[in-house]
Amino acid sequence: MQLEVIKHDPSEPADAVIIWLHGLGASGNDFVPMVEHLNLAPAHVRFLFPHAPRLPVTINQGMVMPAWYDITAMTIDREIDATQLRASAAAIHQMIDEQIEQGIDSKRIIIAGFSQGGAVGYEAALTYPKPLGGLMAHSTYFATQGDIKPAEANRSLPILVQHGTQDPVVPETLGQRAVAQLKEMGYEVTYQTYPMPHSLCMEQVEDMQKWLLERL
Repeated sequence: MQLEVIKHDPSEPADAVIIWLHGLGASGNDFVPMVEHLNLAPAHVRFLFPHAPRLPVTINQGMVMPAWYDITAMTIDREIDATQLRASAAAIHQMIDEQIEQGIDSKRIIIAGFSQGGAVGYEAALTYPKPLGGLMAHSTYFATQGDIKPAEANRSLPILVQHGTQDPVVPETLGQRAVAQLKEMGYEVTYQTYPMPHSLCMEQVEDMQKWLLERL
């Protein structure tokens, strides 16, 4: 699956890449403002904002919309189409491969994902066969934790999980559960919360910037 992508290159040749995955029903445009907000100089970061494919989504009466995978029931654990999720993760792997072919060190490629995009981010980052620079998971859940096959190359992957304490869409308990599952699997995780709903806030962006600059 080849994804359409919004690309933002730095003024100097890129030496790092952030691939940012949007949420259900949104588009890559949603996170383009993060380029300016994060201000990651002196690193020369290329941002890639892929658009999810358009799929019928069961919980939205089968309406066709941008979606990384189908959600068939909004139970607390979420019933999802794991095959579609893994197909989306494979498409992200393809994007990572392309960046490596263009000369970017895999250890300087970071995956970020919001909500549904974060669920794909977990699968894509933890199963990629070369070491990545990090994973940022925002307001999301670990959808494939029960049967994921992690790659040894990313057993030491730095992971930042951020969640709103007032999130009515993806309750914070799902963020907490993801962190507990990751730690049980042996990953080191930084967990940060903010008094916000299903969104981002400036305090969070500042924390994100600090975390990213430590790795880029």
